[in-house]
Amino acid sequence: MPTTRETIGNETLVSAIVRSYPASVRVFQEYGIDFCCGGSKPLSEACREKDVSIDRLLADVEKARRPPEGAGTRDWNAGPLGELIDHILDTHHAYLRTELPRLARMLAQVIEKHGEKHSESLPALDETYTGLKKELTDHMWKEENVLFPLVKELERTQSSGSGAGPQRMPVSAPIMVMEQEHEAAAAAMRKMRRLTGDYTPPEDACNTYRALLDGLQRFEADTHQHIHLENNILFPKAIELQESLSGP
Repeated sequence: MPTTRETIGNETLVSAIVRSYPASVRVFQEYGIDFCCGGSKPLSEACREKDVSIDRLLADVEKARRPPEGAGTRDWNAGPLGELIDHILDTHHAYLRTELPRLARMLAQVIEKHGEKHSESLPALDETYTGLKKELTDHMWKEENVLFPLVKELERTQSSGSGAGPQRMPVSAPIMVMEQEHEAAAAAMRKMRRLTGDYTPPEDACNTYRALLDGLQRFEADTHQHIHLENNILFPKAIELQESLSGP
């Protein structure tokens, strides 16, 4: 894949960069560069106005357009559950806390500009995303305050060699709730994909619209990885751990 320096010059328009590399919108947002209404400026002019190094900005664009290193770089089937939980918190929960409100702001802008023309899809997309945003926010709270501390306590108990104790909550109870909520989130994402035609921008899409669809697609990919780590690795291993501590 060609680098950004090989495809983007100093005089390349900001709008052209965002069109070619939708993920670059995050970089322009971070530097306060208008990529939508002010996107007709050359990159050199936009960077000069914000006192931003072109090379630094392009390095950030290069980083943004490449898939982030995820759990695929490590075999999470091995190793302590506490480390997997910390990875989920630092990678996926942190991502959602930043990305959920960012996408909501862009969706509001897109609806304001395109809502009337795309009334068959954007209001439904807004309703679906708003519901999913709330569900995921509540979901993270439950994991961080109920399930994850319980799993870490189980692992500490294993390390100390003491028994599970009769008063301990069955870890399968919150896990069942989390799995049900995962299914609901997956259904909402499938609906969003249908509503957006597989995240394909319409012909009249502005750069914000394109960036929104790119962001939703990346959000879907991250959430799929997030759910995989929990449903397929963390949850069954936590249940197995508690059963081993409870004895025959």
